[in-house]
Amino acid sequence: MANINKYSVRKYQNTTPKLGERVFVDRSAVVIGDVELADDVSVWPLTVIRGDMHHIRIGARTSVQDGSVLHITHASDFNPGGYPLIIGEDVTIGHQAMLHGCTIGNRVLVGMKSMIMDGAVVEDEVIIAAGAVVTPGKVLESGYVYKGNPAKQARPISEKERQFFTYSAGNYVRLKDKHLAEGFDL
Repeated sequence: MANINKYSVRKYQNTTPKLGERVFVDRSAVVIGDVELADDVSVWPLTVIRGDMHHIRIGARTSVQDGSVLHITHASDFNPGGYPLIIGEDVTIGHQAMLHGCTIGNRVLVGMKSMIMDGAVVEDEVIIAAGAVVTPGKVLESGYVYKGNPAKQARPISEKERQFFTYSAGNYVRLKDKHLAEGFDL
């Protein structure tokens, strides 16, 4: 794990996070347990990704912004099977977002301080506005902006917004590459 702080990426119960090529995990972030980060994923300062009671999978070119919390829902009598956290490719997760035991498709923008709860499903090409709360089990249909608490469909996404998904993902890939090139001052 070149350029990864051993305190940031930690094993839990003999399961070590798996990192793809060119992954950036800031030294103040924590990635624990059954977590897989695909190629070109970036995990920014003060983020927590905790796969301690179920698994977390994050797709290529996804960016997890500062202060975000990503966790799972464990299996219990109240929730047989639990919910892993699955995030697709080219997803931008805004600062201080909270994702808990949900499924996020490809090319999604998760707004700052938004919350996506247990069993929720966000289909491909969705924008979740800043501060939105996606309640447990809710499905957000592809091609729309959602906002509010609870999150509701606001309007269809525009073509310009649709193009922004891959622009944003590419922008964060370039930025994390610059951070990787500078190395770590441990």
